[in-house]
Amino acid sequence: MRFSTLQGLLALLAVVLLATGCATPKPYDYSAYKQSRPKSVLILPPLNSSPEVKASYGMLAQLSHPLGEAGYYVYPVAVVDETFRQNGLSAAGDIHALPVAKLHDIFGADAALYVEVKKYGATYTVFDSAVTVAADARLVDLRSGQLLWNGSAMASSAEQNNSNNGGLVGMLVTAVVKQIVHSLSDDSYQYAGIASQRLLTPRPNGLLYGPRSPRYGLDDAPAQ
Repeated sequence: MRFSTLQGLLALLAVVLLATGCATPKPYDYSAYKQSRPKSVLILPPLNSSPEVKASYGMLAQLSHPLGEAGYYVYPVAVVDETFRQNGLSAAGDIHALPVAKLHDIFGADAALYVEVKKYGATYTVFDSAVTVAADARLVDLRSGQLLWNGSAMASSAEQNNSNNGGLVGMLVTAVVKQIVHSLSDDSYQYAGIASQRLLTPRPNGLLYGPRSPRYGLDDAPAQ
């Protein structure tokens, strides 16, 4: 390879690395959110795209706390669930398909939180086993049907530093033991709580603080 060609390739690589290293997330457009300024939020039963049957209710049980801490009035999920059942609705897909006007008429909430669980539970590989919970969310104005915000978050036991000095056999034994522990315990519920905190705690490009928070209205995208 000619020296000039090599120089050109190195220069191009440097430009690419500089561009990717300096890239920053595009600021979220909060114009609709700021105009709506919802005070109350209705959490709908999450859709479940994972193979774990407990994912929907495991995630649902963790969503109210961070949303309440962010400064919103959250409709009690048990009351909401019973209301849907009394009206013949138990499947999350059917509930998500309801017109926003209907949800507003029934509950009177300003906005609804639509959540889809993408991953929930333990996954096993040859050398490791990890619990992962991932979810997407949308906040929709029930008075207008307008999307106010959307985001996603994930939490995994694989985030923890894990060193293994026992060689190949030690790694295999550790993976099997971890899989058994994950199967016997409810680690997914714990990581659903972490994922919910990351999803709904106000942060850059995340939810804005609600009217019950002392930080309400101070900025558009508050930092944690």
